Amino acid sequence: MSADLNFMQSVSSTNATFIRPSNFYMSGLYNVPHAKYYYVFLCFVYAVTVLGNLFIMGTIYLAHSLHTAKYIAVFNLALCDLCGSSALIPKLLDMFLFENQYISYEACLANMFFVYVFMAMQSLTLLAMAYDRLIAICFPLRYHAIVTKTAMTLIIGVMWILSLSAHALMVALITRLFFCKSTTINSYYCDHGPVYSLACNDNSMNSIIGSVLTAALLYIPLMLIALSYVCIAFALQKISHGVERIKAIKTCTSHVILVAMFYIPIISVYTVALTTYIDSNVAIINTALTQTIPPMLNPIMYTLKTEEVLQSVKVLYKRAKVNSVKKTAKK
Repeated sequence: MSADLNFMQSVSSTNATFIRPSNFYMSGLYNVPHAKYYYVFLCFVYAVTVLGNLFIMGTIYLAHSLHTAKYIAVFNLALCDLCGSSALIPKLLDMFLFENQYISYEACLANMFFVYVFMAMQSLTLLAMAYDRLIAICFPLRYHAIVTKTAMTLIIGVMWILSLSAHALMVALITRLFFCKSTTINSYYCDHGPVYSLACNDNSMNSIIGSVLTAALLYIPLMLIALSYVCIAFALQKISHGVERIKAIKTCTSHVILVAMFYIPIISVYTVALTTYIDSNVAIINTALTQTIPPMLNPIMYTLKTEEVLQSVKVLYKRAKVNSVKKTAKK
């Protein structure tokens, strides 16, 4: 009886210590020369990301001419870019500036959830924007009847529900794992793969859900976007006037650039990681860049490449200037 009691106490102690550790340790960039310059660069990236995305969101909100279905999707992309970067970069800078590489178990799961939710929403929002361009070019006469503000809001809403539900399941499956090997995460955030690979018990379900979500929320949207542009290419071939064809192509330019900036780096990193060995620090730096540079560049590309946004910015600037003159005159 005494031996059984001692055994149960030992198991209870082991569970309390290892099943759910109080903290994880994130290795970040280990022994990388001149790493401080990389962190300074990320500081700059985050500042530009915040300012750029707030600017594009503010412009869409204030300019009534941009209150259309298309710009509901653009606003959502800017929101996801802003929140996704905020889930990633501040913790990385905290690790560097304050040498705070520990993160609590609960905070780690929250970090994992938000990073993946916003990354998936970036991918799905680009798909929604491709759908908008597909209808605009292939069915121009029915565009305003099909792609309404209500329809786009519904599409974006369903995407949010899908992303939130899928990643809630992914994080919930982490809670069934026993952590008795190590609590050091070989990453700069609570990355799903490096976390579940630390488990002592069966983590096959975690591996499966990771692969399924990567396919469903990254590769399949990219394939559908590519398919939409194949259809657009066929539709453009039927346009007889060269001027109209060029005008139609220009409406897609910004979206194509956004798709290339988001998908090419991240899929390249994933593909290389599956086919060959990459040094952990190289993988971490590449992943960090693929997850932080596109959110910084997206608002810049949309502002410079989209005539509607440029015109709206000019109108808002003139309105602000007139209001400023009026206030000065009253004084």
